[in-house]
Amino acid sequence: MKIVLAPDSFKGSLTSTEAARAMARGVGKALPEAELVLLPLSDGGEGLVESLVVASGGELLEYEVTGPLGTPVKAQLGLMGGGKTAVIEMAQASGLVLVPEEERNPLLTTTFGTGELIARALDLGCDHLIIGIGGSATNDGGMGMAQALGVRFYDADGELLGAGGGELARLDRIDCSRLDPRLADVRIEVACDVNNPLTGPQGASHVYGPQKGATPEMVEFLDAALARYDRILQRDLGQDVGRVPGAGAAGGLGAGLMAILGGKLVSGIELVLNVLDFEAKAGGADLVITGEGKFDGQSAYGKVPMGVARRSRALGVPCVVIAGTVLPSADILHGEGVAAYFSILNRPMTLQEAMEGAAELLENQTAEVIRLYSIKNKE
Repeated sequence: MKIVLAPDSFKGSLTSTEAARAMARGVGKALPEAELVLLPLSDGGEGLVESLVVASGGELLEYEVTGPLGTPVKAQLGLMGGGKTAVIEMAQASGLVLVPEEERNPLLTTTFGTGELIARALDLGCDHLIIGIGGSATNDGGMGMAQALGVRFYDADGELLGAGGGELARLDRIDCSRLDPRLADVRIEVACDVNNPLTGPQGASHVYGPQKGATPEMVEFLDAALARYDRILQRDLGQDVGRVPGAGAAGGLGAGLMAILGGKLVSGIELVLNVLDFEAKAGGADLVITGEGKFDGQSAYGKVPMGVARRSRALGVPCVVIAGTVLPSADILHGEGVAAYFSILNRPMTLQEAMEGAAELLENQTAEVIRLYSIKNKE
C-alpha cells in the first residue's frame, strides 16, 4: 500500500517535517509494510523554506539581516536543488514573532531585512525567487524591502524617508533608478494565501494592523499612508496594484513586490504543490493524509489541506485530514475532496497539553486512521 503524508505545520507545536515524521511513525505501528512518501508542505507561510529545500535536496543558508525593529536577526534562505531557485520567508527577517508584544508598532517596523535576503539570493546567482509573505510585523508597503535593493523614497523637501509604515505619510516621490539591475533577469513568485487589497476596510491596515500593535487611530493613519503610497506608485511607476487581491498581504508587501520588483502573486499551496510535482509523487497512491493545527471552514481558502484534497480528488485518491482542532464548520469541506477528518485529541486536555503532546497525539491518531482504512482494504 502506498501512502502519501503531506501535512502543513501544526503552528506552535510541529513543523511540517516533524508532523510528517510523526504520521510516518503512526503508519509504521499499524502497517509497517506500507510504502511511504513524506511530503511536508506549506501554503507560503511558516515552513515554506524547509518544505521546498528538503523536497528538492537543496540547502539552508543563514544570514544576519535587519530585523523589523532595525536590530540584527538571523534568517534562513533556502537554495533549492539545482542552485538557481531561492526560497525566502519574509517572516524570518520581518516577522511578528521577532517583535516582543510590548514593542509592536507598525508605524516603525520595516521590511528592510526581507530586501537584504533578496539581495543575498542575487549574490548566489539565483534567477528564480519564491517569496512567502505570511506572518509579517510590518505595514510599510514593502518600502523597506525596496530601500534595501536601492530604491529611494523622498518627501516633499527632497529628504529620504526613514523606516516604517508611518514614513509613507510623508512620501512625495519614488526613484527606482538605483534598483539592483540584477532583478531585471529574475522571475519572482510571491506565495500569498490572502486576497486583501492594499487599503480600505478590508485592506492591510484595518484587517491586520491591530495584531501588529496598531491602535484604532494608528490604523486610520496607516491606511491613509498606504493610500498615498498607492497613488504615487501609479504616478511614478505606472503601476496600479492597490486593488489587486493580495496587494495588502504582509502590510502591503504584496503591492511592493508587484509594483517595484515585478513579482507575481500566486496561491501559496498551489505554487508549492506545483514545485514539488505533487501529481507525480501521489500518483498510484492508495491514500493521502494531510493535516494542520486548526481545520475549519476557512481551510477552504488557500490552506494546505484543501490544496492537497483537491489535487488528490483529481487523481482519484482518497484524502484524510488529521488536525489539532476541528470545528463544526469543517463539514462543508467533505464536498471539496476530504474523505474524512479527525482531531488528534483523544481526551479532555488544555491547549498547552495538546500542543506539548502534539507529536505523540498525531502519531497515535494516524495509526488509528490506518487501522480503520486497512479494514476496507482487506475486504
